[in-house]
Amino acid sequence: MTLRTASLALVLATLLSACAQAPAPTGPLGIAFVTVPAGTFDMGSDEPVDTLAAAYPGLERSRFEGLTDEAPVHRVRITRAFEMSRHEVTVGQFRAFLQRSGHVPESIADGTGGYGYNPGYDPATTARRDAFEGRQPRYSWQNPGFPQGDDHPVVNVTWNDAMALARWLSAQDGRTYRLPTEAEWEYACRAGSKGRYQHGNEPEGLLRAGNTFDQDAAANWPTWRERALPGRDGHAFTAPVGSFAPNAFGLHDMHGNVWEWVSDWYGEDYYARSPTNDPAGPADGNVKVRRGGSWHTWPLYTRCAFRNWNTVQTRYPLVGIRLVREQPAPH
Repeated sequence: MTLRTASLALVLATLLSACAQAPAPTGPLGIAFVTVPAGTFDMGSDEPVDTLAAAYPGLERSRFEGLTDEAPVHRVRITRAFEMSRHEVTVGQFRAFLQRSGHVPESIADGTGGYGYNPGYDPATTARRDAFEGRQPRYSWQNPGFPQGDDHPVVNVTWNDAMALARWLSAQDGRTYRLPTEAEWEYACRAGSKGRYQHGNEPEGLLRAGNTFDQDAAANWPTWRERALPGRDGHAFTAPVGSFAPNAFGLHDMHGNVWEWVSDWYGEDYYARSPTNDPAGPADGNVKVRRGGSWHTWPLYTRCAFRNWNTVQTRYPLVGIRLVREQPAPH
């Protein structure tokens, strides 16, 4: 390593450490935010199928062949610093939003409910591979079928619910709250890492970095035990936010706990035509992107680069919210 390269590395490490240690400004509802600096990174992944198959044994080859929307790896520049919520929005914060705003979540407003965990649900009679059932009115953000405290991430919330929260916060605070773009999300997740995860390439590191599908969760899905992480993180379902180590930007649970909605429409080939500066996704589409994986997600799908999607009305006990707050424009 040259002296110049070493100096640049030291500057970056110092900057990331300062971001992680800086006091978190809060907004309405007590949501804490972390300042994410402007910067440039390589977005996406083009790892060969054979490399991934060796890293994640036990999965069908077709699962790796289906990751073509992560390519090509392309340079992205985030031109302005922004603030991202340190944690996923919690049950308690979402409840306070509903009480103060009068918003009715879609799972209740449309009368169809959400999805929920039911250990008595018989896969043999329903052709289902797991114990999730829905939509049913008894399931919603208040009841995903497993216990949650006010410090757990809210689930069974739609993209439309997330947007309603952002609009309400903007009106209350006089600043712009929104969902992150897909590029902002991946940049914030990586926090300088070029690996599969915030900590590097090893799936085992997820036991410290996030609440994903491990042996505690696999106890409820024994047929998938061989695909789970070999250790235990102490959480069979969602964990209280901030239970795992933050990344270098000071953000918790970027891997696992709950999937996080982003603002972009999904475009399978978008990366091939993405602009370098502040890409915001296709102009339209049918489904919105969600990122990060959940407590029920295998390690392959919790990588920084993995892309998933759902309709804006989707509600599920694996999907939640993380917000961005824009910084005032410089004068």
